[in-house]
Amino acid sequence: MSKKLKILAVWGFGIGTSHMLKINIETVLKKNRIDAEVENIDITSAKAIHCHMIFTSSEFYHELKDEVSVPLIKTNNFLNNEEIEEKAMTIIKEILSANLLLHIH
Repeated sequence: MSKKLKILAVWGFGIGTSHMLKINIETVLKKNRIDAEVENIDITSAKAIHCHMIFTSSEFYHELKDEVSVPLIKTNNFLNNEEIEEKAMTIIKEILSANLLLHIH
């Protein structure tokens, strides 16, 4: 079991695109000195995996919003690190400062 921040990357254009989103999330996290596990995953699996937050496209946002209980971040451009950072860092800092890290398998 781990107490590390866990983030999922779900994108609508295949595993390659979600992998690019994963890499860009990791870049933003590294820049901000945040230690986290980022996993790219399909939408069906995302609904079942325990995590702290999910990044997704507007396409999947509406499908996921009523299915998950963690912060769901809609990104319009998975290549835009500034957008990723702007949308994620406030939420990540809240999770970390409130010590909301859950034991995740």
